Amino acid sequence: MADMDPETNPHTEHIGDEEEPLFSNLDLFLFTLIVGLVVYWFMSRKQPEPIPEFKKLETPTPTARETSFIEKMKKTGKNIIVFYGSQTGTGEEFANRLAKDAQRYGMKGMAADPEEYSMGELARLAEIQNSLAIFCMATYGEGDPTDNAQDFYDWLQENDDEDLSGLNYTVFALGNKTYEHYNAMGKYVDKRLEELGAKRIFDLGLGDDDGNLEEDFISWREQFWPAVCEHFGVEASGDDSSIRQYELKVHNDINMNKVFTGEIGRLKSFEVQKPPFDSKNPFLAPVTVNRKLNKAGDRHLMHLELDITGSKIRYESGDHVAVFPTNDSELVNKLGEILGVDLDVVISLNNLDEESNKKHPFPCPTTYRTALTHYLDITNPPRTNVLYELAQYASDPKDQENMRKMASSSPEGKALYQSWVLDSCRNIRAILEDMPSLKPPIDHLCELLPRLQARYYSIASSSKVHPNSIHICAVVVEYETKTGRVNKGVATNWLKNKLVNGHKSTVPMYIRKSQFRLPFKASNPVIMIGPGTGIAPFMGFIQERGWLKEQGKDVGETVMYFGCRHKNEDYIYQEELEEAEKKGVLTQLNVAFSRDQAHKVYVQHDLKKNKEHVWKLIHTDNAHIYVCGDARNMAKDVQTAFYEIAEEFGGMTRTQATDYVKKLMTKGRYSQDVWS
Repeated sequence: MADMDPETNPHTEHIGDEEEPLFSNLDLFLFTLIVGLVVYWFMSRKQPEPIPEFKKLETPTPTARETSFIEKMKKTGKNIIVFYGSQTGTGEEFANRLAKDAQRYGMKGMAADPEEYSMGELARLAEIQNSLAIFCMATYGEGDPTDNAQDFYDWLQENDDEDLSGLNYTVFALGNKTYEHYNAMGKYVDKRLEELGAKRIFDLGLGDDDGNLEEDFISWREQFWPAVCEHFGVEASGDDSSIRQYELKVHNDINMNKVFTGEIGRLKSFEVQKPPFDSKNPFLAPVTVNRKLNKAGDRHLMHLELDITGSKIRYESGDHVAVFPTNDSELVNKLGEILGVDLDVVISLNNLDEESNKKHPFPCPTTYRTALTHYLDITNPPRTNVLYELAQYASDPKDQENMRKMASSSPEGKALYQSWVLDSCRNIRAILEDMPSLKPPIDHLCELLPRLQARYYSIASSSKVHPNSIHICAVVVEYETKTGRVNKGVATNWLKNKLVNGHKSTVPMYIRKSQFRLPFKASNPVIMIGPGTGIAPFMGFIQERGWLKEQGKDVGETVMYFGCRHKNEDYIYQEELEEAEKKGVLTQLNVAFSRDQAHKVYVQHDLKKNKEHVWKLIHTDNAHIYVCGDARNMAKDVQTAFYEIAEEFGGMTRTQATDYVKKLMTKGRYSQDVWS
């Protein structure tokens, strides 16, 4: 009864209160336990198995570039660091010379590129006993820092709360007096470091490339080192012998695929081209056009077009194209002949300081021929440090004496260097020919010669019209020296010989951005002043203004002031300019032919002839002024013309007129792209 299902007999009646219940407590307990176990079993089956936790394996991290110059100095026992801001290599060259000098004063120096290190560590130099930071800072363009010093410049500007009270420093500035902002970068670094609490231990040096930069540097350096000795209580070792920075290794048995053949950075980068393209990785652009621009005369003005299709290179009107030229093979062969060496020997010059970032003076391993063709400057007059170090290899005591004298800071020595080297434009070949007793080992000569630098040209096209092409306008440099030799400009003669579709008709190049820009508002008028090859960026501007007109944009007045010698000889781009005027792209074309009449007529004369219209454009219509070309004469004369116009029509004094033009410059309404 007890086990009978109650539903089977609905009529069963209770017999009495004492009858046992159908399920006992034990039954319920067991039932609940079983159900619980079943549920637990199902639930545990569905849960994913826990993944065992393995200890993370330590993978070796790739070797990071050492960005701490402090750690590097501590590791190598250096106490002097020479930072350089350099665009053409001179600042770097001076920095290397100063770092090398330190050894003669019982100290140890290193040259450093501020772009490669964390400049926020300057305050930590106090951790190194008798430490000193030297800054060799060049100024580029309109008072700008060089590319490699831009980040350092930004850091100086942004860090007002930096405490540099433990930093000893000095600055040597490299500039050119013909420019508006003479030595602006060096002056700024000198002033700013003092503001942040650093201690200047020697006066700012000002080097003027319009005069004699080398002489300025030597004079400053001759006074600088005694001041350093006095400050730190050290004495010169008196050892003036040559100190080699690199040692020669000759490769007798090497795979030629591992030898550099002219590449700037990565080995085989000219065979396998990979963007992005820059100063360390230039693009090999084929030459599609190379034509002579002038109709007559003894000069050669040329127009080249470089094809950048597929390179992903972008440029704006006003930018510069940098090209890496090569030296004339005849000059290279002559050097090999004079020195009596096999130029095709494969060599490496290895830095004796194994901790140095600069392992070689140029890409190695390579041949002497490649080094002299692609990597070394063999056409400019050598600097005094090169003469000083080479003097030991002259067998004639008189030659030795003269070379050492030219490297000294004595008035007689300076005068001799000026007349015998600079005024006579003697390059290394001429010096070796005119001093037959001088027979330096070629490896030491290669160590001492500066690097061959990229050359910059204002781009003569607009990317809106020519997205896959970059145009260059240049004049071939060739002149006779006082010694009767013919000197040729490296880059322009090399470009001249770039035959279209010819063998090796490519140009290693990259783009350098510029501040030389058309106004943001196309409706602003523009006044362009560019005689000779100074017309280059304006060809791009004119193309762009024409393109904007075609797009239906409201384009302001576009006025051109061009100058050349003779209408029938060197009126370059005449057809293009006259066509632009006919179409109304150029609202006014003014051309000054300086030698077609008895009295000279230049662009500034035409400006003053149209002074009323010029003043209206500037003062009333918000015009932007652009000047391109020679800094020494033309740019100054043009500026003076604007002063005179402001005086006459603005009722200003000369001081007020000067301030007025300066304000235009500050606002970006008066831009210059000039060279000396």
